[in-house]
Amino acid sequence: MADNSFAPVGTFPGSTNYSAGTAAINTILTQEANRIGSDIYAQTVAVSPWIDLIKKSAFPSDMGYQLNTIIYDRSLPVRDTDGNGTIGGETTQAVGLGSWASLGGGAEDRTSAGFLSGGQKSIANQNTGRAFVDFTRTLKSYSLSRAVIESPKINIEDLRFAAHRQDQLRAIMDLLKESTRYSWEERYRDEYDRACANIAWCVSTGTVVGTSKSDTTLTSALTTAVVPTANISNKVLDGIYFKLVRAGAGTKAYGRENGRPVFGLVLSSEASYSIQTEAGFRDDVRYNSAKVSDLIAPLGVEKAFRGFYHLVDDLAPRFSTITTSAVTRVLPYILTSATNGVVIPNPLYDTADYEAAYVLHEEVMEALIPEPISGSNGLQFNPINYRGDFRWTNIPNELTNPDGTLGMFRGILASASKPIKTNFGYAIIFKRTSTTPAA
Repeated sequence: MADNSFAPVGTFPGSTNYSAGTAAINTILTQEANRIGSDIYAQTVAVSPWIDLIKKSAFPSDMGYQLNTIIYDRSLPVRDTDGNGTIGGETTQAVGLGSWASLGGGAEDRTSAGFLSGGQKSIANQNTGRAFVDFTRTLKSYSLSRAVIESPKINIEDLRFAAHRQDQLRAIMDLLKESTRYSWEERYRDEYDRACANIAWCVSTGTVVGTSKSDTTLTSALTTAVVPTANISNKVLDGIYFKLVRAGAGTKAYGRENGRPVFGLVLSSEASYSIQTEAGFRDDVRYNSAKVSDLIAPLGVEKAFRGFYHLVDDLAPRFSTITTSAVTRVLPYILTSATNGVVIPNPLYDTADYEAAYVLHEEVMEALIPEPISGSNGLQFNPINYRGDFRWTNIPNELTNPDGTLGMFRGILASASKPIKTNFGYAIIFKRTSTTPAA
């Protein structure tokens, strides 16, 4: 998915202002008090689990905005010194407590095989059957990006005549908070998609689970793309599940069920229903009553299904076309001249053929958010919150704003996505309109 809101830090793009200049300044707050009741409401958008489950920490200061992380690869004993031998091929030798030929410092009675007559192993042959462990590591880079969101300009003189101004301002602030949440959800979803090292294109026969995906997004040109012909299925998820277990992802799973790890699966309501009602798997819902972890329970998840918690994201990425050169995403909301500037659900989103689901693991990536800076070396600054908290800002101008009565709400969002064990991440692309489960 393309990340359309955050830009790399260093270029410092201009802010995104959704105002049409000063033309709408006097109409931001409705003034017809004699025609408006006391109940004021605001439309909302759907929410998803991305905000709550992506691990977050502080971006390190005094280290620049481009950093690297080191990941040590898996290591096991091998037989040859060059690291290409048989894994687990070390040779064991029996060790006994046999008697020495002479206990008074005399000559030892060794056999030709290198062992003492009583079975004690000779010092000269202690290295027989050695195995070796090698260490390899991967260097992954990441950088800081930021986005700026501004409200339309507001004339504070409007407050004098506005109807129920407190309620109107409260509704406006609620919309701004929702904009922040929506922006973060898009950001985390896009970055997790970029971090996933594996991708599965669901087809009716021969679905390959875990095809390597380069550090790119689904909407980029992917010459290795496979056009999905089948819906998401339990067979595909079973294949991913056992790959994760063998990769060692179970140590940081979101829960356990009968000794088995339970992973997170972010998908739409329709995809979740399709998986749970797939022929031959319905009994899994009836007999599954595993306890949900404290981290997952607040999201409304009541139980696991075949090794996965279904975390519903009803704004899951959907695509109208997929070819070997491009993937075209359909956004869930649109704003056009035909809608008179009102954000409405996109009807094409409901009819899009293709959809993405993600296996969510906390060790795939981590979001690093800068801490506010209030001063340095005796200098005092206005601390900026980079989590998207909106602040009232007015910039006096001799011609356009001499009294400082014109202002706007402005929020700044910044984060860096630190890649960690990206091989634990899976993106699953399927044809949601197909009735054939992937095989």
